[in-house]
Amino acid sequence: MGALTDTIVAAATPPGAGGVGIVRISGPGVREFAPSLIGSLPPPRVASLRVLSAADGTGIDHGIALYFPQPASFTGEDVLELHAHGGPIVLAMIIEAAIALGARRAEPGEFSKRAFLNDKLDLVQAEAIADLIASGTRQAARAALRTLSGEFSQALGLLAANLTKLRVHVEAAIDFPEEEIDFLNDRSLLARIEACSVEFENLLRGASAGRVLRDGFQLVIVGKPNAGKSSLMNRLSGTDTAIVTGIAGTTRDILRETVNLDGLSVELVDTAGLREDPGVVEKEGIRRAREAMLQADAVLWLQDATDSQPDPTAADLPGDVPVLVLRNKSDLAGFAPGDSDSVNDVLCISALTGEGLDELRERIKQLAGYRHEGEGAFTARQRHVEALQLAAAHFAAGRAALTDTHAGELLAEELRLAQRALGEITGEMSSDELLGRIFSEFCIGK
Repeated sequence: MGALTDTIVAAATPPGAGGVGIVRISGPGVREFAPSLIGSLPPPRVASLRVLSAADGTGIDHGIALYFPQPASFTGEDVLELHAHGGPIVLAMIIEAAIALGARRAEPGEFSKRAFLNDKLDLVQAEAIADLIASGTRQAARAALRTLSGEFSQALGLLAANLTKLRVHVEAAIDFPEEEIDFLNDRSLLARIEACSVEFENLLRGASAGRVLRDGFQLVIVGKPNAGKSSLMNRLSGTDTAIVTGIAGTTRDILRETVNLDGLSVELVDTAGLREDPGVVEKEGIRRAREAMLQADAVLWLQDATDSQPDPTAADLPGDVPVLVLRNKSDLAGFAPGDSDSVNDVLCISALTGEGLDELRERIKQLAGYRHEGEGAFTARQRHVEALQLAAAHFAAGRAALTDTHAGELLAEELRLAQRALGEITGEMSSDELLGRIFSEFCIGK
């Protein structure tokens, strides 16, 4: 991206025709460009009717101009928003007029990046803008707004502040080794360590749920042919996405359908039945099924309760993906639908009648770590979860060093590394490569 001395311009509304379209200009050239574009700079934050003109003075449209002087703007720079009729030609002409005066086209996410670089937002809040735009459910949109409002950042800041207090305590004791015995038995130190441990657990739990809210949860349905996989997918999605027949091998490719479970977006993946000696085409479907399992958040292993033959699926299941075993056709086998075997984690259902599926939906939410928390949830990304896990691992290593070897120096170093990992989430410590990757995912004009 260009230097912050550039003035950038882009449409802030989606491509296509609409009643109103918005062109946003940000940077030091706003005041210089305004007389040519709109005749005069309007009063700050006052919607003013203006003739929108090309660089040569030719009229383009009548519209509304809004001026936000720095630093009290979204980007922290002078910002001019021009609200015109939303035809793509009209907006293109306005953008071309600004470029003729010296602006350049904004790159994806550049307005948000400037807000971040000018300390108007931290990196978590900047990412929440893109998450809010891309929200797949109302709950995800509300959670993204809470992240944008700073709820996640505040929790991270509180944990970082408590780690700082802990470091001060530890490093002060290191500087006065004659006090080390008292230091190691200091109840206030142990209480602070325990409090930070609880904060890590709560924040990791919330971030993991927030990641699921943002990204959704992928469930792959596997089992032998005719176990009822396609019927289960149709029942859960409420559609006839998958063809259901009594012929083994009907499903030969990956089928996907997204459902909403109390605000949790779940992608269901129906796969080819796993069996020995399949045909050539079916064999390719089985290969794709195994690939899908490796990428899944969890697996639903569907067994036919009326089938007395051993189910070979267990050998095909990935070892590091959560698995929920479902005994389908329980209405035909004499089982009570909805019954479960807590020891073996088996749930009895009937994809035909729908019995037991309410319990299944609850189990899916449990697998996802999702709780319908209403106003308490926030969104998070996979990188946030991974950085939190790294910070928690450093904290745990430092705590173990103190407990096992009374090594205050090791605790202090691990606390420093934990804080560094937390700083990568909010952008206090971030590389240009990371910033480029994050903001490249944004819409142009945001």
